[in-house]
Amino acid sequence: DPPCRLHIAIAPTKQIDRTEWFVEKATELGITDITPLLCEHAERKMIHVDRLMRVALAAVKQSQRAWMPAVHPLTSLKEFLQEPRNGLKGIAYCGDIPKRPLFSVYQAGQEATLLIGPEGDFSPEEVREAMQHQFIPITLGNMRLRTETAALAACHSIVLLNAMHPSV
Repeated sequence: DPPCRLHIAIAPTKQIDRTEWFVEKATELGITDITPLLCEHAERKMIHVDRLMRVALAAVKQSQRAWMPAVHPLTSLKEFLQEPRNGLKGIAYCGDIPKRPLFSVYQAGQEATLLIGPEGDFSPEEVREAMQHQFIPITLGNMRLRTETAALAACHSIVLLNAMHPSV
């Protein structure tokens, strides 16, 4: 079993190979769920989930993982926020609202659902709506990261925190 359930909902990038790269690398790290997210500023409005599942399967085989992440269909942010979630719920956002570092709000062993926005970031309205659904604004550091890099950095942070505390 994976050390924790990690669900990253990510807005697909304009260049689909970047999203596929994220799926491959996150699978190698041990992510459990990936949802392509349709956001207001998203430039890509459709995605081939079967292709992402093939990328994930190849990464499972290459990394000899014991589980395959669930790759969910493209879902609107509004729909995604309606679904019940356990554990930490975070939204990575570049805007000027107070944010907490991911490592300071995540506890090893805890489930986590993280929202990673599109190349134009989440709209202020999307952030407000996520916060109304108890998603807390998080930061991954002082640098502005590409969508797929931010998602992979978040994934690695969760995996690393769990590796540092394996008894949890």
